[in-house]
Amino acid sequence: MDQIDTTTLTIALGVLILMSAYFSSSETGLMTINRYRLKHLANEGKAGAIRSQKLLERPDRLIGLILIGNNLVNIAATVVATALFDRLFGPIYGPIVTMIGLTLIILVFAEVTPKTFAALYPEKIAFPSSFFLLPLSYLLTPLVKFVNAITNGVLMLLRINTTGGSGDSLSREELRTVVHEAGAMIPQKHQDMLVSILDLEKVTAEDIMVPRSEIFALDINDDWKLLQKKLTHSQHTRVLLYRDSIDDAVGFVHVRDALRLLSKDQFTKASMLRAVREIYYTPDSTPLHTLMYKFQAERERIGLVVDEYGDIQGLVTLEDILEEIIGDFTTSMLPDYHKEAMLQQDGSFLVDGSTNIRELNKELDWKFPIDGPKTLNGLIIEYLEEIPENNISLRLAGYPVEIVDISGNMIKTVRVQPEYYRDPNQTREEAERQ
Repeated sequence: MDQIDTTTLTIALGVLILMSAYFSSSETGLMTINRYRLKHLANEGKAGAIRSQKLLERPDRLIGLILIGNNLVNIAATVVATALFDRLFGPIYGPIVTMIGLTLIILVFAEVTPKTFAALYPEKIAFPSSFFLLPLSYLLTPLVKFVNAITNGVLMLLRINTTGGSGDSLSREELRTVVHEAGAMIPQKHQDMLVSILDLEKVTAEDIMVPRSEIFALDINDDWKLLQKKLTHSQHTRVLLYRDSIDDAVGFVHVRDALRLLSKDQFTKASMLRAVREIYYTPDSTPLHTLMYKFQAERERIGLVVDEYGDIQGLVTLEDILEEIIGDFTTSMLPDYHKEAMLQQDGSFLVDGSTNIRELNKELDWKFPIDGPKTLNGLIIEYLEEIPENNISLRLAGYPVEIVDISGNMIKTVRVQPEYYRDPNQTREEAERQ
């Protein structure tokens, strides 16, 4: 070192600091880059992405390569800085200046600054640096393998599995987080659709079915003229036919078939029964994603939901499943309140007791529990453990609820005050502070 002039030592130290910054930023850039975007860019043929993907196929070797290069450069920088500062500050103060000064220089210019930039813009660092790291990895393969073998041996002694790892697969909850964090890259409505698709496995046919009491069906034993009038004025394209009781279901008749027979003056009860289509039954516990696949395989669009005893509980259609994904089909420009929840002037809602709780929560952003009864009537009765009387008020799942109307053994109308919602787990003092 004594034969090398000060200018050369200074230039060498600067070059070594830049090389250290290169290795530090490369490590951060390659390790923080979005792996899925990287695969996308590699599939599009971007050279930098292809090189980076090859390096990341063996992250242990990549880290070993970068650390070998980084440590060699930092040690060399220490040797050069010691010789330089000894010459500038003498043998007494030179080591002290080397220790303090080089630490600050490396920390600021070779670690924090380049790593921060690489974390913010990983592609701008990873792709160019891969141009040098890839051939360097081939050149130093024996040394990297030797270092990795020693490292893996130490990890094995510590009983740490070096072959494990979760890989790049994402769980359903992780996918949900990715969708929500997409921000403006994915429109909000598309985010809601993607999340709804992920939730199909949690929703069953019972959750979305039209209840048995609300199914539009025709008794084929009724007067023929009355039956004909109901069928031709039906708002549904497929109508369920039954004998005396809905439990004795005959099948579905398509209004199109009925109109075709009517146009040919062949519309009789016998011809209508011949046009009946076979009923598709599904258990009430069938997840929606399974039901959708079954509808596709069987080329069905409608089915009856049965319980564990085989009794008919409701009706489900392909449109119901699609509405779970994309929302209700509507052309109204009014606020998207549930049709059975009427907003009052005081901010409360008058809600039909038979309203599905999931629909209320989804459309009005409420938080009623959905792991028990499916309707608001059922939820209140389960809570009270009896059929209540009119004008009874209670706090249900954090919401003040007033029973307005009861008909027979069913709660017909309730008033809900959503603006006074309080988390049931909160204390009264916490709620008042809010």
